[in-house]
Amino acid sequence: MDAIYKADILIEALSYIRQFRDRLTVIKLGGSAMDDPEALRAILLDVIFMETVGLRPVLVHGGGKPIDRAMAKAGLAPRKVQGRRYTDDATLEIVVRVLMQEINTDIEKQIRALGGRAVGPHGGSLHYLHGEKTLLPGADGQPIDLGRVGRVTRVDVDLIRDFCAACVVPVIPSLAIDAQGRWLNINADTAAAAVAAQLGAEKLVLLTDTPGILRDVRDPQSLLSSLDTEEIQALVRQGVIDSGMLPKVEACIDALNAGVKKTHIIDGRLRHSLLLEIYTHHGVGTEIVIRR
Repeated sequence: MDAIYKADILIEALSYIRQFRDRLTVIKLGGSAMDDPEALRAILLDVIFMETVGLRPVLVHGGGKPIDRAMAKAGLAPRKVQGRRYTDDATLEIVVRVLMQEINTDIEKQIRALGGRAVGPHGGSLHYLHGEKTLLPGADGQPIDLGRVGRVTRVDVDLIRDFCAACVVPVIPSLAIDAQGRWLNINADTAAAAVAAQLGAEKLVLLTDTPGILRDVRDPQSLLSSLDTEEIQALVRQGVIDSGMLPKVEACIDALNAGVKKTHIIDGRLRHSLLLEIYTHHGVGTEIVIRR
């Protein structure tokens, strides 16, 4: 019976495998799953499975907690403004080192060790993301300077598509290069949305530390499994969506408005959540769409 159950699961996945074959899916890797070796391994196995059955995954990652630890070791206190990290030159040096030399290199090595193929920016010789310094609008109408923080202005779409066509997973840190050749720190959710938008991706999936969007943050059973952009805006006005979830839903809405067909917010700590969300009828997180 167990074998029949497994076969039924494969049959359920078949229609999705056909539907999404050769389509690009951008996956933002973040949250505590990056600190849990078993959770990270499960996510990367999901990514390899997706690539093997023909869906073209693109990984975008941040590194909040490892960056915080590296800053603490250097005697620097992290500073957040509207959910974004303030990045002075000393902080930027740590951000680049942790994202490029530690996290990105480790993800690439793990994918290869698990039987997949992946490529990161290789010390900065490949520039996936280009950007410019940005300011946040303040509540009083005055712009807020976040230091060496930017927004993505251009994604090297051809480079990413070439790797995907060769069955190689691009692994992209949330860093962009500016016109002067200097690094900019980019919010990882925002970076993933820009990549999905400019690639014309089928899906954008954000891995988080919650089951998805909850009606009541204290109750995991209050998961809202499907929302449209108007419902999202209503939940923001009601205060149901706030703080760290705001940049995520904003990223989803930006991606949808740019033509991405569907976005998802799911729990990266749940084993094989990517496969459950994409290849099953019910999914496990929150999908956000534009109702046609």
